[in-house]
Amino acid sequence: MFTGLIEDLGELVQLDGGALGARLTIRSSLVADLAEGDSIAVNGVCLTATEVGGGTFSADAMNETLARTSLGSAQPGSALNLELPVRANGHLGGHIVQGHVDGIGTVSAVHEDGIALVVTVTAAPELLRYVVEKGSIAIDGVSLTVASVDSESFDLWLIPETIERTNLADAQPGRSVNVEVDILAKYVERLIAPIR
Repeated sequence: MFTGLIEDLGELVQLDGGALGARLTIRSSLVADLAEGDSIAVNGVCLTATEVGGGTFSADAMNETLARTSLGSAQPGSALNLELPVRANGHLGGHIVQGHVDGIGTVSAVHEDGIALVVTVTAAPELLRYVVEKGSIAIDGVSLTVASVDSESFDLWLIPETIERTNLADAQPGRSVNVEVDILAKYVERLIAPIR
């Protein structure tokens, strides 16, 4: 489990893809706390470190992961939000983030408002049904609060700390972002849905 509080802005060194999936090699200061077999969230996607050393780690992404997230379109040199799992004695400073991306959204607008950066993300109706004003959402693994929502999109207001520590500082219209909705909303829906 993750909290959506980014610990490092890593760099994609290499992406080797093929018919069977892809292997990502990422440079990060977190390798000192990472071992082979450990989980790590990469732009909000829970991956398993397969090789660790020399300031980098590698992780494999299966075709389902590549189809459901923006990782398959990442280019070498891309900045990636990284987070290690929360420890049992750690602080849950963001919200419960599983690293199980629900789908891809698209940045449709970006503008400044005082110290904040306002980012509008469009998403499919099957994602938007779980998005509520003032609710939690993870965008590229970053725990954020939804400022407003309508039938096609939602707004996020980024504080300077988020802009400085994450790759959302580079948000531009047309950019794809990984969206993980609040797991609590999905559980509530499942609990009240009739059994089929």
